[in-house]
Amino acid sequence: MVLLDICKNAKAAKPAMIKLSTKEKNGALLAVADGLIKDCGKILEANRIDYENGEKNGMNQGLLDRLKLDEKRVEAMAEGIREVSALEDPIGQEIEHFERPNGLKIKKIRVPLGVVGIIYESRPNVTADAFALTFKSGNVTILKGGSDAINSNIAITNSIRNTLQSLGITADAIQLIEATDRQVTTDFMKMKEYVDVLIPRGSAGLIRAVVENSNIPVIETGTGNCHIYVDKDADLKKAIPIIINAKTQRIGVCNAAESLIVHEDIMEKFLPEFEKAMKEHSVEVRADKPSKAYMSFAIDATEEDFGKEYLDYIISVKSVKCVDEAIDHINKYGTGHSEAIITENKETADKFLALVDAACVYVNASTRFTDGFEFGFGAEIGISTQKLHARGPMGLKELTSYKYQIYGNGQTRK
Repeated sequence: MVLLDICKNAKAAKPAMIKLSTKEKNGALLAVADGLIKDCGKILEANRIDYENGEKNGMNQGLLDRLKLDEKRVEAMAEGIREVSALEDPIGQEIEHFERPNGLKIKKIRVPLGVVGIIYESRPNVTADAFALTFKSGNVTILKGGSDAINSNIAITNSIRNTLQSLGITADAIQLIEATDRQVTTDFMKMKEYVDVLIPRGSAGLIRAVVENSNIPVIETGTGNCHIYVDKDADLKKAIPIIINAKTQRIGVCNAAESLIVHEDIMEKFLPEFEKAMKEHSVEVRADKPSKAYMSFAIDATEEDFGKEYLDYIISVKSVKCVDEAIDHINKYGTGHSEAIITENKETADKFLALVDAACVYVNASTRFTDGFEFGFGAEIGISTQKLHARGPMGLKELTSYKYQIYGNGQTRK
């Protein structure tokens, strides 16, 4: 189907979505989750083709990890959809109400954004997450996934559309642009007449291209150059497990830690243990000169290392003299995503929380918790690193706008 027809179909589906009751939406989501499990074999076969193509094309391990599906991950997709079905429906919620001196009664209520376009790369689980959240929040979605995951995305989308159709609900609540050439992506960014908002998910290059070329309003989901700062007052028994989890649990995700910052007072005691843990997990360490002196296998870090989202088994290390220097380093090189401090000093922790400029700031916890599911949102449409409209994990409320309903009794303006 050509792009223009897809966009026209999406706009035409908006009234039908607005009319759906909460009960109808929740029932459809549960049926879609069951449908994904039923179609698991087809989805995994399609994903196998994508994964093998990725290996042949030299895709790095982090991106292959993002691409790969198995039964457990398909079940997780289905469970995410079920979680969304159990969440409170934001549509029609009253945000506030007030009465003017002239007697006008004004209510501010949540409404859908409309048609939400999502451009993303090799993460087929986004297809299911995006549908669940946009559908529950009364939106229509048009998906443009990357060529790396095209077969997986088609299989997941077909499963969802078939389920909706069987329930008598417009299948155009979700559509996938199957064309994989870049010109179609560029053209999609110009469909302002039909698409109300565009959300990019993926590499820094993809996000930058969408922000710079779209004439549709964009919610920017950022890359994740995430830091963990180990303070001089840190409990080192907490620090190592947190770093291992943040760096190695999944290397190809935006909330993985890419850089360690360490207070100079504890380098001698802490860094050998840190290096040992990284070596056990096959993580290459790139360190500045002061910290490298306390490690045996670290290599020299460059200026580029401190600003890089590796999505790989690599971590940079920066030594600092105080928490203020750590904060300055993060605010210079970070991407506004997720940052963490390990400390038992409340005053230091409070300063870090207040002054670090990021969507999510942690004390004594892994950055891996920056996730819609972990925040109780059921799933997420992405992690917004901008400050307008939405910031951090974007759940149902972040996929709504609002309107004012004004009740009068014959008032006219003088």
